[in-house]
Amino acid sequence: MLAIIRAGYKPVQPTITPAGESVTYEEILPDHRLRPYIYCYWQLKTKAPLQAPFTYRVVADGCIDVFFELGRPEASFVMGFCKRYTEFELDNAFNYVGVRFLPTMFPQLFNVDASSLSNRTEDLGAVIPSMARFVADRFAPDLPTRAVWQRLDDYFLQHLAGIDFNQDPRLYGAIATIMKKSGVLNLEKDIDSGISPRQLRRLFEYYIGDTAKTFSKVVRFQNILRAKPSTQNLRENKLFYDAGYYDQAHFIKEFKSLYGVTPSRAFGR
Repeated sequence: MLAIIRAGYKPVQPTITPAGESVTYEEILPDHRLRPYIYCYWQLKTKAPLQAPFTYRVVADGCIDVFFELGRPEASFVMGFCKRYTEFELDNAFNYVGVRFLPTMFPQLFNVDASSLSNRTEDLGAVIPSMARFVADRFAPDLPTRAVWQRLDDYFLQHLAGIDFNQDPRLYGAIATIMKKSGVLNLEKDIDSGISPRQLRRLFEYYIGDTAKTFSKVVRFQNILRAKPSTQNLRENKLFYDAGYYDQAHFIKEFKSLYGVTPSRAFGR
C-alpha cells in the first residue's frame, strides 16, 4: 500500500530564478530502499555570496521536510504540511540540505502526529531529538556532497529496520483515489473508505496533516505544476476548466494562496 504514493505522486517545487546562476536548487534520489518513504534529498545553496539577502519561496506540496544549513548543523528544522506557500528570508550566502518525505511517511517513520506540525516550521530537536543530534554530530561545512547523501542514506536505512508500518487500506485507498483523479473529485461520492467521515478525517490529519479536502486541493495544484500549461490554455482561460475549477477567479485565488503568484507569472507567460 505504501508504494502507491511514490508511484502516483511527484511533488514539484519551482525552479530558482531570481538570483540566476548564483543560487542553485538540486534534488537527489535516496537509496532505492528508501524511495517508498523519501521523495528526495535536496540542496539549496549559493555559488558565491549574493549582494543582498535571498527570499526563498516554498509552494504547497503535501509533504513534510527536514532541513538544516550545512554550515550550522546544530540548528535543524522540520516543516510540516502547509496549505499555502511559505517564504523564508535567508542570508546572502547559504548551503541548505533537506529531506522531503512523501505524504504520510514522516508520521509512519517517527510516530509523530502530522497535524502537530501543520503550517509551521519547528526546531527538529523538539520533535525528533535523536535525528537532531545525528545532524549536529555528523555534518559539517566541508563535508563532500556525496558524503552528505551517503550519511543520510545510512541513517534512514538503519532507522527503517525497526519500523512497523501501518498500511491502513482505508487511508491509502482514499489517497490512491485522490491521486488517480488528480485531486479533482467529489470526496463524498468518489471515496468509499468504509468508515465515517470523522474517522477518515482523523486518519488524514494524523498521517497527512490536514483534511482529505485540503490534501486534494494540494494534489490538484501540484498536478497543474507538473502539466506546465500552454500559453494558449492560459490565454484562453482553459486551464481552470481542465483542472476542475468552476470559474477563473476561484482558480487564480487558490493558485496564488498555494504558490504566491498568479498562474501567468508562475509559468512565465
